[in-house]
Amino acid sequence: MSGNKLSERDLAIKRGLGFIYRTACDPDNFALYGYDYLFCFRCIASTSKAVELRRTALNLGRELARQWRQEHPEVLNDADADDIAGLIIGSYAADRLGVRDDVFKRQLREFAGRFTPRDYFYFDPSTEPPPKDVPEECECGACNSRGRRTCRRCKRRLSMMSSYEVWLDALTRSFIGERYVDRLGSSFANVIKWLPSMRPYPKYEDRENPDLDWAVYAITHVVYTLNNYSLYNLSPSWLPQEYAFLKRNLKRAIAMDDPEMMGELLDALKSFGLTETHPLIRKGLRYLLAQQNFDGSWGDTEAEDIYQRYHPTWTAIDGLREYAWRGERLSFQRLKPLLGS
Repeated sequence: MSGNKLSERDLAIKRGLGFIYRTACDPDNFALYGYDYLFCFRCIASTSKAVELRRTALNLGRELARQWRQEHPEVLNDADADDIAGLIIGSYAADRLGVRDDVFKRQLREFAGRFTPRDYFYFDPSTEPPPKDVPEECECGACNSRGRRTCRRCKRRLSMMSSYEVWLDALTRSFIGERYVDRLGSSFANVIKWLPSMRPYPKYEDRENPDLDWAVYAITHVVYTLNNYSLYNLSPSWLPQEYAFLKRNLKRAIAMDDPEMMGELLDALKSFGLTETHPLIRKGLRYLLAQQNFDGSWGDTEAEDIYQRYHPTWTAIDGLREYAWRGERLSFQRLKPLLGS
């Protein structure tokens, strides 16, 4: 890209990071998604090639991490499995940002063992693949047990989560749990071993398939967990089907006008070694630069849930930025035989 484009990109990233920080400073937003905000700043601070971007993300992240530590001095006795998973992600990120609390970490390790794999993932990955019978939250707000077809409260017909969505959450939680408290419900190996069974992926032409979008996000998170969230390059020969699937869907993200998906596709493909001279990467970068909103964000400016505002902005920044790769390897080298490429 030209020098002008690079400066345009740097400005877009700066504006996007500023938007994320401003939304994190809202107490209501931070109460809901503080752990995720910390993980965002931790990732950008630890893997960006640009020195100034790393420094800015680290400084902002540390400020938010200190606030998060003040708001979470101990693990509450009534914390459920979702609470524990969020606290582990937040504490892991805070530690990596330099704001440690070893007592809190020990508490999390003790509490993590109180819950089963099904509490954390909806299924037990040691014995079964990601299921297709997990209900979405009902329109009335009720959560229903696995296998139910009608809501226990309002009796409406329930929609089922995609098995790729279930798997995505299990990948993230098991990976960070293993990194931070040794294990969260089940090992990451037990979750990633189902990769071959998730193939073949929905076809690009089958656009009405509700699994297609979730398959894209599941595969980007396969990449993130295997490359330790953008620390390492991956060889396309390790994941040839996933690599081809992501490449096929990049143009679709443009057709769908989906900057959130585009950001994840770009950073995943970059981890496979695609450079900015590649036509797909250039096309994706041009799209993101053209889609930034007036306030520095990406995505729907009318979205009510702040997650739908800051998360597309985070993924767009990840798609635009350059990475300080640390060589070609897997986050857990022993897992290569499980990929079944």
